Amino acid sequence: MMGLDALMGGNDSSKIEQPDDARGQTVDELGSEDFLQLMIAQFQNQDPFEPMESGEMMGQMAHFSTANGVSELQGSFERFADDMNKDQALRAASLVGRNVLVNSDTMPLGEEGLSGLAQVPRNTESLNITIQDSAGQTVHEMALGRQNEGEVPFHWDGLDDSGQQLPPGNYRVRAEIGSGESSTAVDTLASAPVNSVSLEGDGRSPKLSLEGAGEFDLDSVRHIQ
Repeated sequence: MMGLDALMGGNDSSKIEQPDDARGQTVDELGSEDFLQLMIAQFQNQDPFEPMESGEMMGQMAHFSTANGVSELQGSFERFADDMNKDQALRAASLVGRNVLVNSDTMPLGEEGLSGLAQVPRNTESLNITIQDSAGQTVHEMALGRQNEGEVPFHWDGLDDSGQQLPPGNYRVRAEIGSGESSTAVDTLASAPVNSVSLEGDGRSPKLSLEGAGEFDLDSVRHIQ
């Protein structure tokens, strides 16, 4: 007798005429109505001396159900991913004009000074912050003394070691714990305002343009101020 796949393919002159929208499709591509139409046609044209076995019928139905279920699951994942992208875009857009903290050693000096965090990995007897200009010259140093493990805030008012106000712009910040040969550099978090947002598409994280710090993925934001 003819199986479902035989009804859909092959060049035998006795094959059943298929609905226009079902021609050229595999079982995996069929919709529910197409599948039912072909099943009915199969029953109507089966050999009465070799009727379809119930096990064969159940197998075809199970195959369709599995393929249809996978298709529906894929559609659900695509809708979920689309919703996630929209949510990320809304979150990113809401950050424009606000200050965020990201991992960076380049920080902007503005009217209110320069602020950031030093990531201290363990308790230390001393934490030192060094500020350098674009030429790599040290313009200010801060000794913050004993600190516990964690994120330690620091602020620079923009005055150099002689008390002169330095121009706004980008400065490099280096943080170290310990002293002398035992000193160790630690990471810093830059605080900067979000100027704009770029939506990358294709499921990629939106990019934030931070004043004086460059572009960063939304996922790299550690804190929102």
